[in-house]
Amino acid sequence: MRKLALSDEILLTVEKPARYIGGEVNMQVKNLDEIDIRFCMCFPDVYEIGMSHLGIQILYDILNRRNDTYCERVYSPWVDLDQIMREKNIPLFALESQDPVKNFDFLGITLQYEMCYTNILQILELSQIPIYAKDRTEEDPIVIGGGPCTYNPEPIADFFDIFYIGEGEVAYNELLDIYKQCKKEGKTRKEYLEQVAQVRGIYVPAFYDVKYKEDNTIESFVKNNPLVPDKVKKQVDMDLSESFYPTKPLVPFIKATQDRVVLEIQRGCIRGCRFCQAGMIYRPNRERSLEYLKKCAYEMLRSTGHEEISLSSLSSSDYSQLQELVYFLIEEFGSKGVNISLPSLRIDAFALDVMSKVQDIKKSSITFAPEAGSQRLRDVINKGLTEEVILEGAGKAFQSGWNRVKLYFMMGLPTETFEDIEGIATLSEKIARKYYELPKDQRNGKVNIVTSTSFFVPKPFTPFQWSRMDTSEEYLEKQKYLREKINEQRNRKSIKFNWHEAELSVLEGVFARGDRRISKVIYDAYKLGCLYDSWSEHFKYDLWMQAFQMNGIDIAFYNSRERSEEEIFPWDFIDTGVTKRFLYNEYKRAKSEKVTPNCRQNCMGCGAKLFGGGVCFEEDFGQTMMEVSHEG
Repeated sequence: MRKLALSDEILLTVEKPARYIGGEVNMQVKNLDEIDIRFCMCFPDVYEIGMSHLGIQILYDILNRRNDTYCERVYSPWVDLDQIMREKNIPLFALESQDPVKNFDFLGITLQYEMCYTNILQILELSQIPIYAKDRTEEDPIVIGGGPCTYNPEPIADFFDIFYIGEGEVAYNELLDIYKQCKKEGKTRKEYLEQVAQVRGIYVPAFYDVKYKEDNTIESFVKNNPLVPDKVKKQVDMDLSESFYPTKPLVPFIKATQDRVVLEIQRGCIRGCRFCQAGMIYRPNRERSLEYLKKCAYEMLRSTGHEEISLSSLSSSDYSQLQELVYFLIEEFGSKGVNISLPSLRIDAFALDVMSKVQDIKKSSITFAPEAGSQRLRDVINKGLTEEVILEGAGKAFQSGWNRVKLYFMMGLPTETFEDIEGIATLSEKIARKYYELPKDQRNGKVNIVTSTSFFVPKPFTPFQWSRMDTSEEYLEKQKYLREKINEQRNRKSIKFNWHEAELSVLEGVFARGDRRISKVIYDAYKLGCLYDSWSEHFKYDLWMQAFQMNGIDIAFYNSRERSEEEIFPWDFIDTGVTKRFLYNEYKRAKSEKVTPNCRQNCMGCGAKLFGGGVCFEEDFGQTMMEVSHEG
């Protein structure tokens, strides 16, 4: 029986002790005497969030298929245990073996969201691993980062030995094979880093130097080691039906954020929304085969006991065999009490038919994502939706029995005017009015419209990476204006308005497009007490402002200025396949309010064709429909 790292006395004093004991269904158990490499996979947030992340489940499965490797997990301790571990000097430990993380060969940290950066420092400090990569010795684990935030790793580059840029299925085995060989030959940490830096997708920050101009923009970003590449090219898995997929995923003892089986049906997106980083960095669009997905669904439901299966994709309706897959799942599992969740659907007859079969209409809501209130601004962001299509979709949903609608918008989009903002209130009203066009005997009570707004944050590798970002004062002014306009609407009592925190968005903007100078701000903010910044009850904006002031860093430099076409970005050393020229052309098209067709309608030469597969090599076809999802 495993000996737990925490005593019963400690476990009984902390919230949700099951976060720290491991032993979940499908957890891997290996004999430590029979392995060569110990890898600890980390999600820098609380257990329930981390256990919902598909990427870690995939890598956990890949690495544990190796006989010579034992992959374990660690998550950020909640604030109550964090305090106890510091007071009692208890080193952070992995869930499987309960051994200290500092004893592992690798610590792999998933970088999913910029506002988890202070949690990365918490993980390192509690693990008793030096926070700065330059301070680590031969005895310390190799710290590697992966995930969407690696597409601009510079604000946290000083804390990592390695970043893996791309999809983990492709090169992790090579990375570990090289480590095993280096270990056998007695090579140093630096020699291993030099060798692994030559693998596609691997970035070792220590082997590159940055110089800045007097105006604080980047003068040069050059390698200081002749063995490493000038540019780091992302890794892409081009055959998802021959790839790894965790058919025996871990099942937590406590309710996770996503408490269901997740079936990833495709990667990438054909749509080209100009604000969407995922739609650009995960190109080209690639599908898993129908038979492969059927097989995975059977095995995952059998091995977990879950009662819900969710289809994962950036745009599920663009999966070419969606109808066949969904009707198969309903026929096979619907009668067995398994719910089927279909996010990112576009509303049409098929979607409504499916939703009515898998959801209780009286309890569920339809979710629309128009993103902008006016047609002009939807054209700017290349959303590809007309008001006519939106209202027609809402009307069909109301006729089918729904009376609850969630609407998602962004505020602060490039070229936005107050007229565009008023359009959010107007469109919300028009959708409510659409409901009351139904005869009274066909209505299901009163209509309930929830209008939610987030604040736009420009991200690397999108056409808007050149854009300025609104200040928190501008955001708050727009939020106040929209609230007033909603209150002027005839059906205002049917519309509920939610909004995102402006101060959090401002910080996210700095981290998204920041450079290496930001790392000291993150370090100082952490030392001042910032942790769990994505949790509103723990977010300390005043301490963050103090950290920026201590380092003489001007937030406006990162957020509030338009970039020139020639400016060198901190992430320009990364090659995603999508060219900077294409992105800048899209930025110009945005300013001209020109819509770009999706990948199946017409190839615009973004550059992703070099990967040799996916949608780039399909016959052209396309049909614009409405993007929605539904929730129970």
